[in-house]
Parts: sequence; structure tokens; C-alpha cells
Amino acid sequence: MPRQGVPLTANLLYAQSGGMTAVINASASGVIEAARARPDCFGKVFAARDGIVGALTEQLYDLDTESAEVIAALRHLPGGAFGSCRYDLQDIATHRHQYERLIEVFAAHDIGYFLYNGGGGSMLTAERLLRVGEDLGYPLKVMGVPKTIDNDLADSDTSPGFGSAAKYVAVSAREAAHDVASMAGSSTKVFVLEVMGRHAGWLAAAGGLAERTPGELPLLLLFAERAFDEATFLAAVRARVESRGYCVIVASEGLKDAAGQFLSIGADSPVYDWIQLGGVAAGLADRVKRALGYRTHWAVADYLQRSARHIASRTDLEQAYACGRAAVELLAGDVHGRMVTLRRLSDAPYRWETDSVPLATVANVECTVPDAFIDAEGFGLTEAAHRHLRPLIEGEDYPPFRDGIPDYPVLRLELAPRRLPDFTLD
Repeated sequence: MPRQGVPLTANLLYAQSGGMTAVINASASGVIEAARARPDCFGKVFAARDGIVGALTEQLYDLDTESAEVIAALRHLPGGAFGSCRYDLQDIATHRHQYERLIEVFAAHDIGYFLYNGGGGSMLTAERLLRVGEDLGYPLKVMGVPKTIDNDLADSDTSPGFGSAAKYVAVSAREAAHDVASMAGSSTKVFVLEVMGRHAGWLAAAGGLAERTPGELPLLLLFAERAFDEATFLAAVRARVESRGYCVIVASEGLKDAAGQFLSIGADSPVYDWIQLGGVAAGLADRVKRALGYRTHWAVADYLQRSARHIASRTDLEQAYACGRAAVELLAGDVHGRMVTLRRLSDAPYRWETDSVPLATVANVECTVPDAFIDAEGFGLTEAAHRHLRPLIEGEDYPPFRDGIPDYPVLRLELAPRRLPDFTLD
């Protein structure tokens, strides 16, 4: 069993979880710098290799080996500097050994603080770990650091990572529109861009930000929140092509039909309970070609939308860093069991501050695009949506370049010595 106490200046463990963003390492930088600035509260700082998996297998990076310059430069690095995972802890009632193992690892390394940087599912893991620590009598303080390009975290003005992915989608849609417009007379008339969003259409909504003024471009947005109707969709495409000569479609990967089935898979798929979505763009382009006879092209933004640090939103970067720092500052003030949030103070100018909410209120909760943000036709944004989303993509913060490509920092990534027997994941 774990020791019943940790030193006054306990060590801190930070871990990244789920899909990456262009700015998650800015949160890491904020966490590490803030913890180093408070030696009165925190001892060593560790980072788990590959998220909660590294914590279970006792693979902990000793961040004392990383220089202050490298930690500061994490702000420029896309991906996850310490590795991530898609591995969820199971229910405590059936997999208590997973939680007991984590507490054993924490005790072996005098870890009294755990920060999990992820989305709603990660907050569920953090909340469960908080409860099991209390149950076992181990003094563990847990904080959630928000992150997801899907923008579906509850009780927060936005999710760090979304602003940069949204900027990539908006810029890509605008640039593609100029390309298609130039070819529409004798070639491609319809371009389809598939973006991420299993249940929330925030990134599809970001495609609407390609316009500077309403109606500037013949855009058509397909939200995960709205059931796909082929006849209505085809009529909208035809109307845009007939009036403007071309159409640019931005579609959520999680588009569903009226029966709630994903368009990208068959209803009888044997893997329906676990789906890697994809194929919406190709399917939509094929429907347009067959029904309307227009020449089409399609693309899938995929990892590009979440890794494009070269075009990150400065607002997003600043918020990601601030959330990392705020998590540590809350812990230093003996506040824990919460997730850092962002609270909007005004739209124009856009002003915000960090806040926090209990982990239990955001664990596994999804926030979707509200009806008030989708126009009457169902394929565009309202003024309220523009007012809400536009500030999130504003500002540029280019990484340093060398020899024509980004010059990203290289970490030492030295693992701390292990003190416990091996652990097999299940």
C-alpha cells in the first residue's frame, strides 16, 4: 500500500491525453514554468510518457534535465512533447487495480499533484483518480488543464486548441475558394473539405469564418448537429453553383442521416461501437457528381488541422499557456479537484480570464454548436456565431524558422529511474 503522506513540497506530474493540438505544448510550458517558479510549493516536475499509460507503467520524464530555454520554446512545438494516448481508465468497481497502481507510482515518486491536459474524457479520468486517492487515503491533488480542437468542453468560453484548428480551417476554405473560383468555368465547380468533429460541428462552423462579410463566398457548412438530407443539400449546392459558379463545402466528419447513422460507415458495420470516422468528403463529392453532374474535388484536413502550428491563433496560444499556469497557481493556493476554464468578459474587444469548475461538472460532457449559431437555411452561420468565433482565430504567432522550415526545440526526455515492478496494461 502507498505511504500515507508526501513531503510538504511534493512533486508534480503532468500528462497529455487524447488528440493533439497546435498549442497543447504551450499549456505544458505554462505548467512547468509556473511550478518551477514556486519551489516553496512544488518539488520536482515530471511528465508522463504517453499520458496516463506512462503513469501506469512508471515511465516518467524527469524535467529537471530540461533547460529553461527549451521549456519556453515548447510554446512553438506542435504535437505532444511528452506523448499522448487514447487509453481510458476503466470503472473503479471493475478495475480498481489500475487506480491502486497509479497511487503506488505516485507514492514511489513523492507525487502529490497530478495535472491532466485533455478533453472531457480526460477530465473523467482525472475525476476518478481524485476520488480513488481520497478513498485510499493518499493526499493527491488533481487539476484538469483543458484541451481539444473539437471545442466541446462544457463551462468554458472555448477549448484551447480549437482557435488554431479553426484558423486553419477558415484559411484553407478561403484559399480553396479562390482556387476553385478560378477553375470553375471549365473544370471543378465543387470542393468538399472534411474536418474533424464526431458529435460537435465547431470546426465545420469555423469554415464560415472564411468570409469577411456575409455572402462573400458560396460556402455550405454541414454541421454534425444537423441531420443530413440529401435533397436539401443538393438543392443548396445547385443554387450556389448557378448563382456564383462554384461552391465550397466544409463538412463535419460526424455527419449523420435522419436515423442517426454516420454517413461515413454502413449501418451494419461490425465495428459500429468503435469507429474511426472518415470518408464523408469523398461520399459527398460522389453524391454531387452523380446527381448534378458537376466536377468535384475533395480533401480531408485530418491531422493537418490540429498540427498546423505555423498558422496558430495568437489568442489560442495565449489562452493555452494561461490555462497551464492557472492550473499550477490554483494548486499553490490549495485549490484542486477542478478544471481550468476560460471566461469571456467582452466580445469587442475580446477580453477573457481564467476560471475553474469542478471536474465532475465537465467529465465526459460534450458542448455542441447551439441552434442560435446556425442560420435559418441550416448551412451557414448567424451573426451571433461570427461574433463569438471570430476573436478565437485572431492574431498570429509564427514559430522561428530555419532553412525554410520551423525550428522546433529538441527535448532530452530522460526517464526517471523506476522503483516498482512492471505493470501490464489491460
